[in-house]
Amino acid sequence: MSSAAGVSAPVPTTQHVGDRRANQTVRAPTIAELLRDGRRPLFSFELFPAKDEAMQRQLWQTVRELEALGPDFVSVTYGANGSSRDRTIAATEAIARHTTLRSMAHLTCASQSKNQLRQVIGSYAAAGIRHILAIRGDMPGGPTVPWERHPEGLANATELVAMVAELGDFCIGVAAFPDLHPERHNADLDARVLVAKANAGANFAITQLFFTPSRYFELVERVRALGCDIPIIPGIMPVTRFSQIKRFAELSGADLPTAVTDRLNEVADDEEQVRAVGVELATELSADLLAGGAPGLHFITMNRSRATREIFARLHPGLRRA
Repeated sequence: MSSAAGVSAPVPTTQHVGDRRANQTVRAPTIAELLRDGRRPLFSFELFPAKDEAMQRQLWQTVRELEALGPDFVSVTYGANGSSRDRTIAATEAIARHTTLRSMAHLTCASQSKNQLRQVIGSYAAAGIRHILAIRGDMPGGPTVPWERHPEGLANATELVAMVAELGDFCIGVAAFPDLHPERHNADLDARVLVAKANAGANFAITQLFFTPSRYFELVERVRALGCDIPIIPGIMPVTRFSQIKRFAELSGADLPTAVTDRLNEVADDEEQVRAVGVELATELSADLLAGGAPGLHFITMNRSRATREIFARLHPGLRRA
């Protein structure tokens, strides 16, 4: 199988014993069912689809290394304007087919018509993809470009969730914002929007990156106060390069606390020390979230496994699969 970019999925090896999902006679539980079970926190990670052969090799090296940790699912991002659609489908399907991993495809509605979105959702269904992370997404050009509804498209993620729920038997995830949505700047409104997405058919939420655990718990409390019990999984991005995390925080609207920047500034001239401190910070954040009852952790890996593996080792056995 290959994507539009001509990047082939790897041939199954001893680490990828082909078509495992297809050979199962019992339907694997969905992410929503695992969350409802609640016996242990879930552990998952985010990948992005490869654009060339070198990136493909890196992607699959990361998949193999993280598969050994037994994560509950992986998600594959979707480029602005559907730019990575075919590669997202190919990567998500290949992961499901050639590994033991449960895979979820992202889907955004920015700059796409309703008909285009229906076609993408149909392609996901045809590929056997059962999980979709439905988000509004950014305009081409990035988060700083003002969002505009496509003339024949959807207005927001809530409408996208409703479309996905209508068109197939999908388990649907959505985004949540502990540090406030960069356009709304209103915590109560963020909570109401998340509840609206749950009412439209969302089964769980994954947060944008954040660094202050209290922000997550405050979001959960606001949503619960509205009578909504949607599970909210924290999104964690380990700091591996100081410049990169500052840029991500600016683009996502995440607050970069002084306590975090002070620790990173102390080692700013040593790239390896920045990475080590970043792992410490992410481990501390993860431990605080799990201690407070978070139902899982979703790591933004940037297609690199080292930091996630180190955090997992420090938290072990708290994230060990049953």
